[in-house]
This record gives sequence, structure tokens and C-alpha cells, in this order.
Amino acid sequence: MPSPLTDIPNIGPATAAGFEQAGITDAETLRAMGADAAYGAFLRAGGTAHFIGYYALVMGLQGRPWNDCRGAEKLALRQRFDALRAQARAEGVDPARAIEAVLDQIGLGLRRG
Repeated sequence: MPSPLTDIPNIGPATAAGFEQAGITDAETLRAMGADAAYGAFLRAGGTAHFIGYYALVMGLQGRPWNDCRGAEKLALRQRFDALRAQARAEGVDPARAIEAVLDQIGLGLRRG
């Protein structure tokens, strides 16, 4: 039986829901995909890009606490995160505006005009 996403350290219910929106429904699938592929799918599914969320995922997949990321490792992860955001934009997804799109879908978005 597959394990819930929340079995991975640093993944709570809200993060798990975001991965589920991307079709990643269990811990085994997320581990097999790896952090970058899973986070890319999360962004393409409308998840909001957030660096701390990304590196917390990386740390969690390593069995480490989210705040264990420092120094050169954190700088390297920032470069990977920026590349994932750029790739999402190149595919027509704007990760910085994803939350606004969701709010628009449910009728709570910014009223214009």
C-alpha cells in the first residue's frame, strides 16, 4: 500500500495537496521522481513558487529538517529553484501568479475594471 506524502519529513497537508493536484499522490512516487521533477510538476499544476518550500522538499527527501539548508548548499539549491521557475515560465506557466489564477477560478480574484 502506498505511503501518504506526509510521511516525508517537511511535507504537511497543504504541500501534500499541491503535489496531489500535480498527480503525485504518494511518497513513493515523489521519491522516485526526485525533488526537481516533482517540484516542476507542482509548478505546472498551478503551485506557487516558493524557495523555502522547494528546499524544504529537498531536505525532506534526504530525511533532514527543512532548516538544515545553509551556505553553499543553499546557494546551489537557489540556482536549481531559479532554473525550475524559468523552465515553468518557458512552458507558459507563471509560478509567481499561480495563486491569483486559483483565486480567479473560485471567484475571489482581484476585481479589475
